[in-house]
Order: sequence, then structure tokens, then C-alpha cells
Amino acid sequence: MSVLSTYRHHDLDGIRVGRFNLGVNTTFIVYRLGGTVIDTGPSNQWRHVRSFIESRPLEQLLLTHHHEDHSGNAGAIHRLTGIQPQAPALTADILRRGFRIPSLQRLFWGAAGRAEARPLPDQLIIGDERAEAIFTPGHAKDMHCYLLPERGWLFSADLYIANYLKMLRSDEDVATLLKSMRAVLARDFDTILCPHRGVVERGRERLQEKYDYLVSLAGEAQDLQRQGFQLNAITRRLLGKEDLVGIVSRYNFSKRNLIASCLEVDLADPGAPES
Repeated sequence: MSVLSTYRHHDLDGIRVGRFNLGVNTTFIVYRLGGTVIDTGPSNQWRHVRSFIESRPLEQLLLTHHHEDHSGNAGAIHRLTGIQPQAPALTADILRRGFRIPSLQRLFWGAAGRAEARPLPDQLIIGDERAEAIFTPGHAKDMHCYLLPERGWLFSADLYIANYLKMLRSDEDVATLLKSMRAVLARDFDTILCPHRGVVERGRERLQEKYDYLVSLAGEAQDLQRQGFQLNAITRRLLGKEDLVGIVSRYNFSKRNLIASCLEVDLADPGAPES
């Protein structure tokens, strides 16, 4: 049964949808500021998203990255409204070609049909305010966050979600995530608008906590490796036994992935920009 709730934060609207209500990772919030909608929600929730889209005139649809919960309704919204989604160049390319969705993710979010997106404009506006697109790979190679500097608001895509990660997808990379977090933490913002967690006040502090946690976890993992422990043993010591979702996903989304990626972090300067 779908989860369905609405949000209002100042002049920002949102609708939370999802096939299952098993925590923030299984539901999704579509945000709208003025005539701009950020991300589309999953295709299996189209009937709810459609009502949200139709409730007010749409002027602009922005995508943060290609993952199916963020882009699943992009083509449907384009057909419904005539508004073509705008996305980072790599996102547009992936949506044009299509992409594989692991079976567990398909269960939660449904399919994602191909969509034609056009590149982000040189002068990005959200609502009626100047915005900045920040390249933040690590969770997805094409992911961007959108910053409203005058408000101190960050549409954070999947950069934040929670302070403490316990699992990681096989295509995610902790070192790259740390680099992306450092790039965002160098900006001035206070409120995170997360499509899973929701509105997060003191968002810069929360993101800093996540950064510090990952650096600390990487340090502990590497200490255990130097003591001679192998990957599975390090994972059990630091995060406990693998959860059912890790086994069901065939370790595509697992604790083991998180520790394996932590072992590759350069602790001399974690998340430092590449020279």
C-alpha cells in the first residue's frame, strides 16, 4: 500500500510516496518551489505524483541524477505537461540510453523508461531565485545537488539521507562521497532538502557529522586490516552481521560493500579534491 503524505516548508511543497514504508530509503519526496519541481519520484507511484504535478502549473522540471526513484516519471511528466526535464549532461545521456535496475530496487521503485532531457541552463533558476548546481558523485557518477545560496537551502539528492551509513551499493564509492561532501561543506547553507529524509534543519552540521563518521569508520576498518583481519571479519566487528537486504540483493547493497570501500580511503587527506 502506498505511503502518501504532503509537506509544506515556507513556500516549498512536497509529496512523499512509496510502495513500502520500511524506512526513509523506501519512500521518496518530490519537491516543488514555485513552478519548479525537483526530481520525479518512482514510476510505480505515478498516480500520486501525477496529482501533485497537475495541482499547479509546472514551469521547470530538474533532475539531480538518473536513479529510478529520482527520474522514473520524467518521461510521463514530459508527455503530460509538455515540460521537458532538465538534467546534468551525463544524466541526460544515461536516460536517453536507458539503464539496468537491480531486482530489489525494481521491487521498491518500479521501472524507469527512457526519457529525453535537455542540459541544465547556464543560469539556473529555481522558483524565481538564482541557484547553483554542484557536482557530487560517489552515490551516482552523474549526481548533482542544487544550492539556493540566498536561502541557504540545499536540494541534496542522495548525498545526505542519514548521518550514519550502514550499507553501500556496489557502485558507490566512499572516497568520492567524501570528496563531494567536502565540496558541499565549503558552501554556506543551513537547510537540507533530502528526498528521503525530508527537511533537515542545521543541515550543514548534519552533513559534517556524516563526513566525520565515514572518516572514522574508514580509520577503524583500516586499523583492523593492519591487524590481519579480513573483509568479512572487519564488517562483522564494525557493523554486525549482514542484514537480510544484503543477502537478498546478492550483496549489491550491503554492509560488506561499505567496509570494502572504506578500506580504499586515503586517510592522509580523505575527500581531498584531486589535483
